[in-house]
Amino acid sequence: MDDIDRALVALLRRDAAQSYAALGGAVGLSPGAAHERVRKLRERGVIRRTTVEVDPAALGQDVLAFVMVASSAWMGGSAGEFAAVPEVEEAHVIAGSASVLVKVRASTTGHLQDVLRRLYAIEGVSGTQATVVLETFFERDVAAAAPEPAP
Repeated sequence: MDDIDRALVALLRRDAAQSYAALGGAVGLSPGAAHERVRKLRERGVIRRTTVEVDPAALGQDVLAFVMVASSAWMGGSAGEFAAVPEVEEAHVIAGSASVLVKVRASTTGHLQDVLRRLYAIEGVSGTQATVVLETFFERDVAAAAPEPAP
């Protein structure tokens, strides 16, 4: 990736709906050249998907928890089972006292308890330890570390 690619990614992270003309103008490329660059970034997997950021509270998902999942076996092949639980936003195989770390959004603590039951039912899971978030100061994405595009 060169500086133009990095600038395009930063611009798209701020507003993925902007036109190729706007993108190109911001980085000194024609709309066609900007489109081609973005296509290649997608092809190479740099840009995985285009999405919108939604406020979880607006959808009634007021409870955020990080759950450490202990296991009696290696959990590396269980991604699909964790992905089948719709309240799980992220799942990571980790090193340490637990095997998997999941990020869960739920509507209430009772709903969270139901999610924990479903996680515990996954084969190999021997326990869960949930940490409920009381307040989020900020969330940062990977693009925050990228250099800003040149003016």
